[in-house]
Amino acid sequence: MDPMDAIKATYFQECDELLASLEEGLLALQTGDGDNDTINAVFRAVHSIKGGAGAFGFEDMVEFAHVFETSLDEMRSGRLDPDPHVLKVMLRASDVLADHVQAAKGEGVVDAVRAQAMSEELEALTAPPVAAVNAAPVAAELEKDEWGFAPLKVEFDMEPEAPAPWMLTMRPTSAMYAKGHDAALFLRELARLGEIKATLDVSLLPDLLTLDAEAAYCGWTVELAAEIAEQAILDVFDFVGDDCAIKLRRAGSELELPFVPEAPPAPVVAVSAPVETIEALPVAQEASSAAKAEAKADNKSTAPTSATIRVDLERVDRLIDLVGELVINQAMLAQRVMESEQPPSSTVTLGLDELEQLTRQIQDSVMAIRAQPVKSVFQRMPRLVREIAASTGKQVRLVMEGEGTEVDKTVIERLSDPITHMLRNAIDHGLETPAERIGAGKQGEGVVRLSALHRSGRIVIEVSDDGKGINRPRVREIAIKKGLISPEANLSDDEIDNLIFLPGFSTASSVSNISGRGVGMDVVKRSIQALGGRIAITSQPGKGSKFSLSLPLTLAVLDGMVISASDQTLVAPLTAIIETLRPKPEDVRALGPTGAVLLVRGEHVPLIDVGVALGIRTKPVDPANGVVLLVESEGISRAALVADEIQGQRQVVIKSLEANFQRVVGIAAATILGDGRVALILDIEAMLERRLNERVIPLARAS
Repeated sequence: MDPMDAIKATYFQECDELLASLEEGLLALQTGDGDNDTINAVFRAVHSIKGGAGAFGFEDMVEFAHVFETSLDEMRSGRLDPDPHVLKVMLRASDVLADHVQAAKGEGVVDAVRAQAMSEELEALTAPPVAAVNAAPVAAELEKDEWGFAPLKVEFDMEPEAPAPWMLTMRPTSAMYAKGHDAALFLRELARLGEIKATLDVSLLPDLLTLDAEAAYCGWTVELAAEIAEQAILDVFDFVGDDCAIKLRRAGSELELPFVPEAPPAPVVAVSAPVETIEALPVAQEASSAAKAEAKADNKSTAPTSATIRVDLERVDRLIDLVGELVINQAMLAQRVMESEQPPSSTVTLGLDELEQLTRQIQDSVMAIRAQPVKSVFQRMPRLVREIAASTGKQVRLVMEGEGTEVDKTVIERLSDPITHMLRNAIDHGLETPAERIGAGKQGEGVVRLSALHRSGRIVIEVSDDGKGINRPRVREIAIKKGLISPEANLSDDEIDNLIFLPGFSTASSVSNISGRGVGMDVVKRSIQALGGRIAITSQPGKGSKFSLSLPLTLAVLDGMVISASDQTLVAPLTAIIETLRPKPEDVRALGPTGAVLLVRGEHVPLIDVGVALGIRTKPVDPANGVVLLVESEGISRAALVADEIQGQRQVVIKSLEANFQRVVGIAAATILGDGRVALILDIEAMLERRLNERVIPLARAS
C-alpha cells in the first residue's frame, strides 16, 4: 500500500470519529445538555477536519469547513447565541461536511448547490444585522436642568485610530517536523484568514560543516491584517502545541516574553584533540543524562496516549477462529478424559478443569475485543431522521438511549439497514403531520425513540414512536385484497400487526422515494432472522407502535444445553432456558386432537416435542418419560420443549449452515462436540413462532 494511502485511511477514520463527536455535541447543545466545553469540542472537531483536509489538498472541504468553523468561533466567543435555529443550521452543515468527507474518500459526490447554499446560510448567521449597519445615530432628547440649560453634544470630525496589524513570530522545532507538520501549511492557513506578508529568518542557520540535517533553524515573521481575530490566528497552531514557538502582538507593541529559539545541536568533539575530548566528556555525560531524563519525562507524559491501538480486523477474526478451535479441542480432550473414567481428584481431571477455565477467560477476552458499542450505528440515524422529516414535512425529535451497549462487530455491521428501515416507517407511516397531531391533542412534534439494552444474554433494540399506531382494519383490508389472507380468517390483533412483515405488503397509497413498494419490513425480518434474532411489534391505536429486535450478542460461541431427541444430539441455548423438569403425568393435559399443555406453578404452557417439531419422528414421546425444558422467547411468551434426555451443559462454537444448506425452521446453526459429532443448535424462537402461526392456517400459508 502507498504510505500516503495509509495516512489518508487513518485521517478518514479520524474524520468519522470527529463527525460523530461534532453531531453528538450539537445534539447535546440542542437538548440543553451542552456547555462551553461542548462548544469547544465541536469547534475542535471541525478545525481538525479542516486541518487534515488542507494537508491532503481537499480544497472544497477546507473552504466549507472554514466557513463552518467561523460560525462556530462566533458561538465559542459568545457573539452567536446557540438558539434552536442556529443549531438546526449547524446540524445540516455537519451533514454537508460529512458529504465532503465521503467525497474525499471517493465514495460519493457533494451537491455543489446545496453546499453553496449551506455556506451562505452559515455566513448569514455571523453577518451583522442590516438594521444595525444602516441605522443612523438617533439623537437622544437631552433633559434640561433647573436653570433651563441642556448639555450640547458636540461631535468632532476625526477618523478613529485603526488598530495596528498583527505581527506573528513562529519558529518551528525539529520535533514539529518529526511529527509530519510543515511550516508551509501554517503559512497557507494564515493566508486563508487574510492578507499576510511573511519574512524568512535565517539568522540561526549555521555553516554547512556544522549543519545538522534534522535540526530546525528557520523562523518566520508574518504580518497579518489588523481585522483578523486573535483567536483565529492562534487556532491555526492548535495541532503543534509546544513544538512551534509562537509570539503574537500588535505591530509597534513590545513582546511580553523574550523569544527563546530552539537550542542548536551540541558541537561535535574532534577525535584528534585528546585533551579537549577528556574535558568534554563530563559535559557530554551531563547532556546525555539530561537527554535521558527529558526522554523519561516525555515518555511519562505521553504514556496515557498509548492506551489504545488500531488493529486490522482480519487479525482479530483470525484470533477468534483460533480460539474457537481451542474451545473445540478442549471439549474433545474433556470427552476423552471422561471416557477414560479418570477420578475427579486425579491430576489429569484437575488440570483439565484449569484448562477449561483458562479457555473460557481467553474466549471472553477475545470476544470483548470484537465487542463494540452500538453508537457507531446509532450516530448515523439523526441525519437520516432530519432528511426524512424534511421530505415528509413532519416535525420529528429523535431520542436515543443505550448507545454504549456493546455487541459483536458482526452484528453491528448488519444492524444499520434494519434500523434504517424501521425509522423510515416510523416517521413516514407512524407519525402524523403536525396539523393531525395538534388536532388529536398531541404536540406538533412527534417523538421517535431508538434504544438498546442487554436482556437475558441478548441485545434488544427498540424503535418506538408516539404516532397513530397501526391501522388494523386497513392492514386487514389490504392483506385480503392482495390475497395474503382469506376473508374468513379470524386473526388476533397481534397476528394482524405481523401481516406488515409479509413480502409485498405496504399500506402506502402511493410510491415515494421513502416507502410504498412493500420491500421494507419483510427485508427487516429476514435480516434479523439471518442474525439469529427475532422481531416483535406492539401497537396501540392513537398512541404509537414499538418494534423490538432481539439479537444474540455474538455469532461465534454460546453456552448451550446438550439434549437428545430420538437418535439426534441437539443444543439448546442456555439464554432461552428458564428451568428443566420431569413433569408428573397429572400435570400434562391434552389440548385439541394433537396438542398438549403442561401445568407449571398454576400456569399452562404449550408442550412442543422437539423431535416432532424438527421432523425427526412422527409420534411425540410421553413427557412424563422424558425431560422438559421450560423456555421463554422475546415477545412470544413461554413454552415447554420435550426431549428424551439431557447430556450436559457446555460452551459450543457456532458453525453456520447457510453457506452449504438452505435455512431450516427451528435450526439456527451447528457445532462440533467433544466426541467429534456434529450437533444442531436449536432456534427456539423460530420453533415457538411456528407453533404460534400454526393456529392460523391461512396466515401460515401466506408466509
